[in-house]
Amino acid sequence: MQNGCKSLTAWPLRAVSAAALLLLVLVLAGVRIPGAAALEIHSALCPYGCRSGGPADNDLIIRQLYILSHNDRRKLADWIAYRVKPGNFGPRRSRKLLPDPWLAEEEQLEFEDYRGAHEALGLYRGHQAPLGSFTGAAEWWTLNYLSNISAQPSALNGGAWRRLEEAVRRLASWRGGPVHVMTGPVFLRDRPSLPAADEGHVLPSGYWKIVALPTPQSLPSVAFPMDAATAEDADFCSYRVVLPKVEEASDLTFFHGLDVDRRIRPQDGAPALLRGLGWEG
Repeated sequence: MQNGCKSLTAWPLRAVSAAALLLLVLVLAGVRIPGAAALEIHSALCPYGCRSGGPADNDLIIRQLYILSHNDRRKLADWIAYRVKPGNFGPRRSRKLLPDPWLAEEEQLEFEDYRGAHEALGLYRGHQAPLGSFTGAAEWWTLNYLSNISAQPSALNGGAWRRLEEAVRRLASWRGGPVHVMTGPVFLRDRPSLPAADEGHVLPSGYWKIVALPTPQSLPSVAFPMDAATAEDADFCSYRVVLPKVEEASDLTFFHGLDVDRRIRPQDGAPALLRGLGWEG
């Protein structure tokens, strides 16, 4: 069985509660789970555990290509986890955005809510898990669900953020294997609302991305927070910080499974990983 789950035949079923089995079935079926922020969720998409923290009424959406925790008040995902691997690269695909069928209409922004945002605020409908990393995957179109979209400044979306995503794809191609990525927004100051939106929402003041290469012995990782006002020609390498900085800004905890498995050594800002992303320092 894929995605890091053991075969049911290998489990001592008599020791597993009915509630645990029900949760397993829901997760494997790809069901959104209200209140999942209170659970510890483990998946092959989240090395050493998905994020912990965040509102208890978030919707956890588990799909083949990514996992996200959707914030119904802010109308966007608090975090998204995914793996970038060469086997998912492919041709250009349609970027037509679609409502997320697993969220109620009142829980998500609509396509029309973004109208006029570029002219008024310089915002672009940006994919949090990048479509460009999954155009060869069987379910590539799920990247176009509005739950995976955020109103990102055009200069950031087409500048340092895009170059970081391209660097991750190059790293995955060079390694010939998966690169783990987590991404999400921060809300450190108020920002104007979308001019056409007819429902409450909150726009981020910036974004973060964590890139990791987990191994059986270590966890090389590097974090990149970027403000919404980041210049288009900015060098993404200059934004790298230690992981606790992103945890503090996002109010989330990453790799919480390391608290259990003391054998794994985190390597924050590992030089080899940075060089793989193009850092020449």
